[in-house]
Amino acid sequence: MEENTPQNGELKIELSPEVAEGVYANLAIIAHSSSEMVLDFVRMLPGLPKASVKSRIVMAPEHAKRLLLALQENVQRYEASFGPIRIPGPAKEERTAMPFGLPKGKA
Repeated sequence: MEENTPQNGELKIELSPEVAEGVYANLAIIAHSSSEMVLDFVRMLPGLPKASVKSRIVMAPEHAKRLLLALQENVQRYEASFGPIRIPGPAKEERTAMPFGLPKGKA
């Protein structure tokens, strides 16, 4: 048996204190190629013309689909416990969330 193979079906996952604190993001930008999906998590602040990427996750498309399914399941569980999550905006078809609107450029 290899060293990295979990025994008895258990996988040990280490969570360092620094990572456990988390990183706040209020915008996600998603791009893809034929072999990978790239998720950039961005923090936008009101009044600032520049937003910064706080974390980038690169994964295989198969893992991205597993993440999508897990998120769908968890959103359903959340809404069953706490009620519907409301997404404000002019149209439900909008696919991005800009919490503070588009930044305005200044000359």
